[in-house]
Amino acid sequence: MQRSRQEAIDGLLPEQREALILERLRTHGRVLAAELAAELQTSEHTVRRHLRELAEQGHCKRVYGGALLISPADKPAAIRMHEAVDRKARLAVAAVSIVRPKQIILLDAGSTNVAIANALPDDADLTVVTNSPEAGARLLNRPGFDVILVGGRIARGAAGSLGATALLQIQQIRADLCFLGACAFDPDEGVAAFDAEDAELKRAMVKSSGRIAIALTSEKLMTAAPFAVAPAGAVDYLFVEAEVPAARIASLKAVCDNVMVARS
Repeated sequence: MQRSRQEAIDGLLPEQREALILERLRTHGRVLAAELAAELQTSEHTVRRHLRELAEQGHCKRVYGGALLISPADKPAAIRMHEAVDRKARLAVAAVSIVRPKQIILLDAGSTNVAIANALPDDADLTVVTNSPEAGARLLNRPGFDVILVGGRIARGAAGSLGATALLQIQQIRADLCFLGACAFDPDEGVAAFDAEDAELKRAMVKSSGRIAIALTSEKLMTAAPFAVAPAGAVDYLFVEAEVPAARIASLKAVCDNVMVARS
């Protein structure tokens, strides 16, 4: 005779409870201690202990009331450039729809933003300022682009220049639109990055730009990274993939004025 679901939950060992919580994190991104305690028929104190242990293992970040999954985007740029290429191309096609002639575009480093550089049409009549050598290379010798490459130190595994030189140059720019790179995005926790210098440069880009746009692959949604960049409400345009569930789209629309879905 099969055991009921509740009997199975009641009989969970601590390590099985922790594995179930990690599964919920990977499925939903954010979990709430109170909801998990009710589902697992245990105390919030026990759930918080499990979340603390998972955070110490690097799986999640503790936030008020629960935890967020750590973004999987903490990989070397060379690896990320070859991941989800078709998905990033679809996001890029949607993202470039908001670009207008004669704008100054600030293009942050990152593999999705390299796809945006590719997707910009010839004769776009744009000035593109970027800290990404790869994105700059995609625009060179194409008609309709004035390309300004931001200098500075490029750390091992990074996708673009960082440090004092890059920061000073960004602070001197007044861009119409910035395509900001994001390692993680959550409606409550906002935009985040894995590197302190990268986060500082991204904050400068936000201050130097009239409007902020982010194109995100689904695995970065409802996730966390160590260094805060900007609140979710600072993002004017958020481009997401078609597979994002309707409930998650609704939570994004509650904090961002323009959530646009990239169709396949």
